[in-house]
Amino acid sequence: MNTAVLGRRSPGSQQVQAAGIGLWVFIGVAGTLFTLFLAAYVMRMESADWWPIPMPWQTWLSTAVLIAGSFALHRSTVEARAARHDAARVWLRAGGIFAFVFLAVQLWAWQSLRAAGVVVTGNPSASFFYMLTALHGLHVIGGLMAWASTSRAAKRLDAAAVAWRIALCARYWHFLLAVWVVLFAALGWVTPEVVRFICGPDWGNK
Repeated sequence: MNTAVLGRRSPGSQQVQAAGIGLWVFIGVAGTLFTLFLAAYVMRMESADWWPIPMPWQTWLSTAVLIAGSFALHRSTVEARAARHDAARVWLRAGGIFAFVFLAVQLWAWQSLRAAGVVVTGNPSASFFYMLTALHGLHVIGGLMAWASTSRAAKRLDAAAVAWRIALCARYWHFLLAVWVVLFAALGWVTPEVVRFICGPDWGNK
């Protein structure tokens, strides 16, 4: 009987497959967008008004928080597929909390930079830092909207019935983590000297 009820509550395989494909398409588009912005970031280093900005220490904390959130949603997926409903909801809730904390820490990092006199205008390096982290933050907010919808569904149904939605949330969070790691590395350690070493001494010469 439980199997029958679950079957009525669970979406058809075509719906699940369509949702998964739709998410992969979105990840591909978003990944391309971030790649283009990072390419522009590297090319802008050629300008004479470029100088590196100090990475606020809060970015290390936000990295750790995002890793924790990705792990929490992975655990929620595992628990949901094993029909451990209470544990799945706990880990799902934890994943959302970590996402909110990540956004708060990012705002803290911005405040730290502004207090140090690093503003959006005047230095392309600072402009790209604010723009790229803001763009990533908007994607986190979008993920939180999906997380909120999944959390509401998990309250109405048992976790196994919404395991596919939890899995999609986890997949998206893994993508956000991967993007953040790349951004973190690029903003913190990619310098004109590094690019010149990789691309050759003629890079940036007119």
